[in-house]
Amino acid sequence: MGEALVSILPDMKRKTVDTFIKKAQELDFQLIETKVKPVSLVSVTKTADGIAEISSREDITLMPGKLLKKDDSICLDFGDHHVGYVTLKLNSAGSPQDAPAYLRLKFAEIPGEILDDSSTYHGWISKGWIQEELIHIDVLPCELKLPRRYAFRYLEIFAVDTSAKFQVVVENVELTAVSAVSLEEAEPLSSLPEDLKAIDKASLKTLQDCMQHVFEDGPKRDRRLWIGDLRLQAKANYATFRNLNLVKRCMYLFAGLIREDGKVGACLFTEPVMQVDDTFLFDYSLFFVSILYDYYQETKDLEIVKELWGTACRQIVLALNDMEDGVPKTENPMMAFIDWKDGLDRQAAAHAVWIYCLRQGEVLASLAGDEAAKEELRVMLADALEKAVSHFWDEEKGFFVSGADHQISWSSQAWMVLADVFEKEKSRALMLHLLEENPEMGIATPYAYHHVIEALLHVGEKEKALELMRTYWGGMINLGADTFWEAFDPEDPHASPYGSSQVNSFCHAWSCTPAWLLREYFASDTLQVIQDR
Repeated sequence: MGEALVSILPDMKRKTVDTFIKKAQELDFQLIETKVKPVSLVSVTKTADGIAEISSREDITLMPGKLLKKDDSICLDFGDHHVGYVTLKLNSAGSPQDAPAYLRLKFAEIPGEILDDSSTYHGWISKGWIQEELIHIDVLPCELKLPRRYAFRYLEIFAVDTSAKFQVVVENVELTAVSAVSLEEAEPLSSLPEDLKAIDKASLKTLQDCMQHVFEDGPKRDRRLWIGDLRLQAKANYATFRNLNLVKRCMYLFAGLIREDGKVGACLFTEPVMQVDDTFLFDYSLFFVSILYDYYQETKDLEIVKELWGTACRQIVLALNDMEDGVPKTENPMMAFIDWKDGLDRQAAAHAVWIYCLRQGEVLASLAGDEAAKEELRVMLADALEKAVSHFWDEEKGFFVSGADHQISWSSQAWMVLADVFEKEKSRALMLHLLEENPEMGIATPYAYHHVIEALLHVGEKEKALELMRTYWGGMINLGADTFWEAFDPEDPHASPYGSSQVNSFCHAWSCTPAWLLREYFASDTLQVIQDR
């Protein structure tokens, strides 16, 4: 599963808008630090069907008595997923230390990562993302403060070698967990049945651990501000933690770190220097319009709309460069993201994103008092809606089709429904037809799955949306997830867009949306009905 997608533009010229960057820097803050201790010692084994699980537990107070000689190990469970910095207090036992202690530290978001052998990794993104450290310690006792930040629940300490004369003693391990928010800031949904409570809890934890100095896409990998993730994180944040300044900071960063022509990038780096990456995607750049629109709907902050409308409008203008005859070009199969699904033709879904953002852009233009742009967008929207039907709708098949091969995919239908190409009842019939026919070109990520569920909710199919949520996000819970994963195929839990699940992110921003969907679409009385069933 997965194709290499690397954008390298060494000659790309970047532009910094100092006014916006200054405002972003003024909105920065100190992270909340929380001390966390391991709760137990665990053993990890594989089931008959190849799924890793915790097979036994021991009291954490036994840890100092586990004397580690060559090839011995202990595995610590910190009770939940966390992001932060680890300090170990180490000592020796036996005869005097006559050689360096040689340790391997392996950090794991899920139990399976403890059993992974990094020497077998052959994926197409850097092996450097695997959370594994080899450390020589010349003198014991010592306090070992690891400089790198980790995202994990489990920590394995393995003695690669000591000597015949001494053993390593792990006296204490402590994590300083960091986040922009505390879980106590988000009110849980007490009326939920137990399975939905578990989904909501993992959603909140996913969002919390991805909220750092920016909304990161994943604290294990890539640790970057990606705009597609930000759009969904911001919506979940509005319904839960309500850290509005963090959303505002990220909008200023995207508006302030751009390509020379004003194009907003797919992602940003904030260290060692702030800069836009050289990756640009049709849908992701347009989502700056959507993020600004959503922020206004939540806050009614007209000043920031006026301030950032120029940047938003520029994304619509520049998107025309990736279109031909009124529809997105198809020369580059990854011009838009949409999903990590192998073989997905993205043209129809990208056109629906275009419509979705044109609608929101028309509202923003009106709010900003840009009447000329508002009229232009009205004309563009009318043309885009006509093209959606004339170019992509297949009346005989009852689906939107995409590309030269007229591919039928879940993502194309979901995005066309979210774009309101048809009136509600016809869109509802389309979504029911989608569920009934179940086209082969399905979904690879919670990101795309979210849009299918949101489309069902958009047309009033709450029970079917909830059923899919329980099946998909509940499937991760059933496999032991504390936070939700970057990619998940219920038929193949080891699937990866990168050629190996060893570099998959098991706490990923775009997967946090059940926390928003449950609060946005299911009132307490509806949830009671669900509970009764």
